[in-house]
Amino acid sequence: MAASELYTKFARVWIPDPEEVWKSAELIKDYKPGDKVLLLHLEEGKDLEYRLDPKTKELPHLRNPDILVGENDLTALSYLHEPAVLHNLRVRFIDSKLIYTYCGIVLVAINPYEQLPIYGEDIINAYSGQNMGDMDPHIFAVAEEAYKQMARDERNQSIIVSGESGAGKTVSAKYAMRYFATVSGSASEANVEEKVLASNPIMESIGNAKTTRNDNSSRFGKYIEIGFDKRYRIIGANMRTYLLEKSRVVFQAEEERNYHIFYQLCASAKLPEFKMLRLGNANYFLYTKQGGSPVIEGVDDAKEMAHTRQACTLLGINESSQMGIFRILAGILHLGNVGFTSRDSDSCTIPPKHEPLIIFCDLMGVDYEEMCHWLCHRKLATATETYIKPISKLQATNARDALAKHIYAKLFNWIVDHVNQALHSAVKQHSFIGVLDIYGFETFEINSFEQFCINYANEKLQQQFNMHVFKLEQEEYMKEQIPWTLIDFYDNQPCINLIESKLGILDLLDEECKMPKGTDDTWAQKLYNTHLNKCTLFEKPRLSNKAFIIQHFADKVEYQCEGFLEKNKDTVFEEQIKVLKSSKFKMLPELFQDDDKAISPTSATSSGRVPLTRTPAKPIKGRPGQAAKEHKKTVGHQFRNSLHLLMETLNATTPHYVRCIKPNDFKFPFTFDEKRAVQQLRACGVLETIRISAAGFPSRWTYQEFFSRYRVLMKQKDVLSDRKQTCKNVLEKLIVDKDKYQFGKTKIFFRAGQVAYLEKLRADKLRAACIRIQKTIRGWLLRKKYLRMRKAAITVQRYVRGYQARCYAKFLRRTKAATIIQKYWRMYVVRRRYKIRRAATIVLQSYLRGYLARNRYRKILREHKAIIIQKWVRGWLAKTHYKRSMRAIIYLQCCFRRMMAKRELKKLKIEARSVERYKKLHIGMENKIMQLQRKVDEQNKDYKCLMEKLTNLEGIYNSETEKLRSDVERLQLSEEEAKIATGRVLSLQEEIAKLRKDLEETRSEKKSIEERADRYKQETEQLVSNLKEENTLLKQEKETLNHLIVEQAKEMTETMEKKLIEETKQLELDLNDERLRYQNLLNEFSRLEERYDDLKEEIMLMNVPKPGHKRTDSTHSSNESEYPFTSEIAETEDIPSRTEELSEKKVPLDMSLFLKLQKRVTELEQEKQVLQDELDHKEEQVLRSKAKEEERPQIRGAELEYESLKRQELESENKKLKNELNELRKALSEKSAPEVTAPGAPAYRVLMEQLTSVSEELDVRKEEVLILRSQLVSQKEAIQPKNTMTDSTILLEDVQKMKDKGEIAQAYIGLKETNRSSAMDCHELNEDGELWLVYEGLKQANRLLESQLQSQKRSHENEAEVLRGEIQSLKEENNRQQQLLAQNLQLPPEARIEASLQHEITRLTNENLDLMEQLEKQDKTVRKLKKQLKVFAKKIGELEVGQMENISPGQIIDEPIRPVNIPRKEKDFQGMLDYKKEDEQKLVKNLILELKPRGVAVNLIPGLPAYILFMCVRHADYLNDDQKVRSLLTSTINSIKKVLKKRGDDFETVSFWLSNTCRFLHCLKQYSGEEGFMKHNTSRQNEHCLTNFDLAEYRQVLSDLAIQIYQHLVRVLENILQPMIVSGMLEHETIQGVSGVKPTGLRKRTSSIADEGTYTLDSILRQLNSFHSVMCQHGMDPELIKQVVKQMFYIVGAITLNNLLLRKDMCSWSKGMQIRYNVSQLEEWLRDKNLMNSGAKETLEPLIQAAQLLQVKKKTDEDAEAICSMCNALTTAQIVKVLNLYTPVNEFEERVSVSFIRTIQMRLRDRKDSPQLLMDAKHIFPVTFPFNPSSLALETIQIPASLGLGFISRV
Repeated sequence: MAASELYTKFARVWIPDPEEVWKSAELIKDYKPGDKVLLLHLEEGKDLEYRLDPKTKELPHLRNPDILVGENDLTALSYLHEPAVLHNLRVRFIDSKLIYTYCGIVLVAINPYEQLPIYGEDIINAYSGQNMGDMDPHIFAVAEEAYKQMARDERNQSIIVSGESGAGKTVSAKYAMRYFATVSGSASEANVEEKVLASNPIMESIGNAKTTRNDNSSRFGKYIEIGFDKRYRIIGANMRTYLLEKSRVVFQAEEERNYHIFYQLCASAKLPEFKMLRLGNANYFLYTKQGGSPVIEGVDDAKEMAHTRQACTLLGINESSQMGIFRILAGILHLGNVGFTSRDSDSCTIPPKHEPLIIFCDLMGVDYEEMCHWLCHRKLATATETYIKPISKLQATNARDALAKHIYAKLFNWIVDHVNQALHSAVKQHSFIGVLDIYGFETFEINSFEQFCINYANEKLQQQFNMHVFKLEQEEYMKEQIPWTLIDFYDNQPCINLIESKLGILDLLDEECKMPKGTDDTWAQKLYNTHLNKCTLFEKPRLSNKAFIIQHFADKVEYQCEGFLEKNKDTVFEEQIKVLKSSKFKMLPELFQDDDKAISPTSATSSGRVPLTRTPAKPIKGRPGQAAKEHKKTVGHQFRNSLHLLMETLNATTPHYVRCIKPNDFKFPFTFDEKRAVQQLRACGVLETIRISAAGFPSRWTYQEFFSRYRVLMKQKDVLSDRKQTCKNVLEKLIVDKDKYQFGKTKIFFRAGQVAYLEKLRADKLRAACIRIQKTIRGWLLRKKYLRMRKAAITVQRYVRGYQARCYAKFLRRTKAATIIQKYWRMYVVRRRYKIRRAATIVLQSYLRGYLARNRYRKILREHKAIIIQKWVRGWLAKTHYKRSMRAIIYLQCCFRRMMAKRELKKLKIEARSVERYKKLHIGMENKIMQLQRKVDEQNKDYKCLMEKLTNLEGIYNSETEKLRSDVERLQLSEEEAKIATGRVLSLQEEIAKLRKDLEETRSEKKSIEERADRYKQETEQLVSNLKEENTLLKQEKETLNHLIVEQAKEMTETMEKKLIEETKQLELDLNDERLRYQNLLNEFSRLEERYDDLKEEIMLMNVPKPGHKRTDSTHSSNESEYPFTSEIAETEDIPSRTEELSEKKVPLDMSLFLKLQKRVTELEQEKQVLQDELDHKEEQVLRSKAKEEERPQIRGAELEYESLKRQELESENKKLKNELNELRKALSEKSAPEVTAPGAPAYRVLMEQLTSVSEELDVRKEEVLILRSQLVSQKEAIQPKNTMTDSTILLEDVQKMKDKGEIAQAYIGLKETNRSSAMDCHELNEDGELWLVYEGLKQANRLLESQLQSQKRSHENEAEVLRGEIQSLKEENNRQQQLLAQNLQLPPEARIEASLQHEITRLTNENLDLMEQLEKQDKTVRKLKKQLKVFAKKIGELEVGQMENISPGQIIDEPIRPVNIPRKEKDFQGMLDYKKEDEQKLVKNLILELKPRGVAVNLIPGLPAYILFMCVRHADYLNDDQKVRSLLTSTINSIKKVLKKRGDDFETVSFWLSNTCRFLHCLKQYSGEEGFMKHNTSRQNEHCLTNFDLAEYRQVLSDLAIQIYQHLVRVLENILQPMIVSGMLEHETIQGVSGVKPTGLRKRTSSIADEGTYTLDSILRQLNSFHSVMCQHGMDPELIKQVVKQMFYIVGAITLNNLLLRKDMCSWSKGMQIRYNVSQLEEWLRDKNLMNSGAKETLEPLIQAAQLLQVKKKTDEDAEAICSMCNALTTAQIVKVLNLYTPVNEFEERVSVSFIRTIQMRLRDRKDSPQLLMDAKHIFPVTFPFNPSSLALETIQIPASLGLGFISRV
């Protein structure tokens, strides 16, 4: 596309302007080729006709689209030209407050003249490790790029900082060095990085001064090489200086100052050590008062002096050397005050005893007369003789000034040499980064030799810069395989040749200096003759013959020849130097050791600058005559050589460029002067870089970025799977001219303006789409509006019609109502008349019908009685007739039956006589018998059924009878109660009669009283009325006072509560701060400890032999330097003895640090205690104010609590003093249920019987012990061996009788002690000794009996207590029964009976259930007791056998037995592990050092190593072996530290040992025996508590170790998460297509497209899942997991927000949506893991608010108010930064106006928050370890064989 086609209507262009340099305008009309005038509309509102140049016909520069304005990289602009660069810098500087901008490889830095919070350590950490294009432009980004390239490419680097005076070169260089010092750190203990930074205050004080342009202007150039070792840590530095401005020492222009050091000395003159310098106010000295501005606003020279001295001390310049420097500087000041008086025109003198000269000579240690003489004379040497000639006053003054300048230059050189010595390192330098802080191009009204040298140096640097830019462009084109065409760029080699070539300006100047009568005029003529009209870059001014003009790359500069020769010679009188060399002050001759080489024999003065070059590492061996030539080198020649050396250094390194721009000449903050900025842009080469880039293909896009950005210009059919081919096809359609773009391997290259054309097409396409969307939406909105209007009209019609219908209906209702009223009224009248008549009729009918009915009733009654009589008579007659008929019938039947029987009998007799009949009869009989048998069986069955029914009926009858009897009894009782009630009724009636009589009496009395009351009432009514009035007034006053009191009380309570809440919050914050400080101290201590271990390892590797005494280092252990106990493990046994002395030297440092830390810890603990006391005091005050009335009951309650606590303590002591018998009884009573052990229960009786039997047996054993004791005393031969067997059998029998374990143990111990005590005089037993033994035996027996008596007494007391409890429960039951009975008596009889029955049923049911439960519990108890009895019997048997095997008869006889109990040895596992002392290292090795966390976490119970270690500690405690406990704990702590140091990068390892350390700590607390930790223990766990040692100090040590492991864990997970966060949370498009890709410059950013290997949000979530699962597998405490998750989310939020605040391209609306979606995914993860209450979500609040800030509306004051209320978690600096960085991705979005940002700042000015911009991503929340007891029983833990701990045994 032709460029002219872009000049259409509404296109914006830049036109030149004399005031603003460039002004924006808009085309009113399309441009057509051939037009000579452009019609423009200015932004001011005016129209303008812009005429094109008729020769060139160049069109004005096009303006970039608004979306590209404010870009980080100027090369990202579509149109690359001067106005675009200037406008982009202005927008970034003024609107966005951004001072840094990239221009290709150059960083442009604009001086803001204001302190900005963008250089803190948090910013350094944010830029560390980042790619240069991924972050916003910054000096730290350049420093990081240099550091990274040095490490990656193994090539030295250089950072070239240039610019005008006051542009900020020194500050930029200082920040670059600070970055290297912070990021890399030093490789030794010398803290080289601190020394490198400390060199800045020194060099600034002696080399910087105030000028009209800058308050801290560097008046010399310097190149600092910062050296690094192979690990890229700072090991040293070296400094080279160039062109010190010596003339400033003796002369300062108006409003300028001398070097800072002079004013610092004058400000510190009152210090005691400076009194000898005899200094005063700066206005007293000539050399400090000429500028008239001795004070810089906001700078305290006295404080700066203190900083300078501190820096000198840090760099190894001792106090004597410092005082020597100050003496010389003070001498220079006094030398400036030396005055001269003229004798004549050719000679002068100094006044006698001139005080300034006397002070100068005293300070310098030289002879006054000699110095006075040579200040007024000079020596002239000829070939034959020497002359001494006086000089004039002017010459003497110049000579004095030359001497002062020379002394200062030598002192400057001396200080630089000592600084280099301090920064020099003995370690070999592997690479370096050089920082060049050099003057920029200078042009003034009068330019002299200094400006000439400066501009010469800038010409050389510009040439190197151009070549480097050209080279980079060529490499880029070659890499992308694009045809390379030579780009025409400005080559300043002719200008350099003009200056430095043979017969060049410098060569002619040196030649003229050698001439005896050479002057500036003769030199100027030689220049004219040599170069004028021969070199186009050299010109002669029209009106001057003593000046010349050079066309530099930046501008034309006119130089005045006056003073060139003198400044180039730079000499001083030799005699004055000799006087100084003869000084008694030792330091002064050191300055002039090499002065013979520098002094010219000719006498001249100089006011130029002296170059200082670096001394080579190896001396150069030259010819003998070389020294004679060296002294003839001029300043120009030396400067040229130094510059060549510098260029060689820069060419051997990879350069990085920083161009500093001065925005205005008045030092106004954030004020941009376009004219001055353009001058400097032209001078510093930025525009040349732009021109080189614009000559080729400045805009470069990757194929993926181009596709993502311009996908909207493609059709669906154009999109192919191959992105490269797709882009090619689309570009061929969009841009016809193929020369406008090129396809590289990975990028598309565009000519200038093509991206703007594509952006225009994209904007047009989007605008058309927006119009279509708007059209559709507007149509939809209008249709919605029409439908709403139609619906509203219908609604109105409906309501109107409804109203009319309601009016008509109302009329109808009224008409109908009137008709109804009339109807009912008429009906009422008729009905009333009818009712009267009907009532009369009914009365008549009723009387008549009653009469008729009575008559009918009497008739019916008579008939009924007659019928009854007839019925009975007829019945009697019928019965008598029936009886007669029946008797007659029966008589007839009997007669007939008798006759028939006789006939039958006859027949039977006849049949019986025949055989056949007999047979037939027999057969029939059998059948009948069988039938009869069946009938009998059936009858039996029926009989049984009837009998069963009868029994059932009898049972039912009996139950019914029982019920009836009970009912009868209850009725009888109720009858008796009724009789009683009737009696009560009679008594009550009598009482009522009495009361009636009393009532009558009271009535009479009442009448009299009423009469008197009426009289009294009348009297008092008047009084009452008066009192009421007074009372109302008093009530009103009372109410007002009460109201005031209530309000005051409320206010006081509210204020007190608020104060209390605030104080408690403040105390909590202070406590958290102290905890954080303490944990930070632990972190620092662990870091120093690791550093100390590294040094020890390095010493071991170095293996340097040292003579002297060799001893073992007792304090090298990290544990011993940290914890207050000694270590038994020598960790350095294998260290060679030659390195021991080296390690000894390191110990005092660590011990002193440890003592400081220990002191600090104690102070923190004291402060914590004071804060806690204050908090308790405040709470007590509040409680006292609220509960004054309850004070006495509280006091009584406190006394009761004290008594209960005292009783509990006594009970605990009694429990400890019980013997094994009482423990067995107590265990049985605790294991059985309360119901089972109640008096009367079977188990209770069994236990009591066992108790009595045991007590009886105990009495028997006591008697036997007494008998045994008497036998031992009486038999003297018991000790002799001959009676061993006889007495041993007796003893064995007695021992066998001792079935109690405690008795056996005590007896055995007593046997030993008796033997030990009486071994000395056992052979001398006499009567006295026997009596003493008997007495001791009686004492032991008495003690034993007393202990048994006490135990029985306690048991009886316990039984009595149980009985008292039962009595109390029975009393309560009795009271409850009485209450129920009283309630039943109040009920009616039927309800009473029912309630009593219900109660009885309920009671019996409950008792039945209780009895069943007791029965079950008794069965269980019986089973348990049987098992325990079997176990005890078995143990007693084993014990007896073991005793018989272990104790030989001889041993028993040899040692007398004391009457004490011997405990039985139990074989049950008691939760303890035993190991031998020599196996401790093996235990630690297998359990800690070589343990694999993955296998333990998967296969075994969590925290198994901690349980094993604690069980080992418990056994050592059981044995009362303090050495074993201390050694084991020390080895454990040291081994854990070793594991973390060895495998500290593995998250699983760190998590595993954090979990086990916490579990070990919890075990020590849980089993410590302290009541606070024993609340959740079982009785068995309480038995496992430690008994001998209090390990509270070790618990603190383990807590500190856990804190260190936690901090290490946080660092590990931070290292893992950090590479993922920015990519996953910011760069990756989780919601595809929301954010567009903007054009980028040379510094390519990380692509937001998810390529392979890039991290996404899913990567972060997977990593979080991995962390969480690992911690859960390791059994970490849930509260600790919550703290870890909170810390992880804080890291994610802080790093994301910090990068957002440092990346302008991320601050857009679409990115805010992406961030909010990502945060919602993190919150969903928290919900899935049930961690919403961990506080992790709150740590993301700043990030959430920043994302909301990107999305909210930002226009009106209401929006500002909403933003201020919404963003309460963001600081003011962060809110303003986000608003400044907000960048629209599309043209349809709007930027945030400056006025809106000012409104936000005004609203937030009262907010008190931190001025820090970034969040502290390294911040670690203080961790706490809440006590989490384990429910796991120690005796149930099994040790797997895989751990290799077979050498430990279970106890």
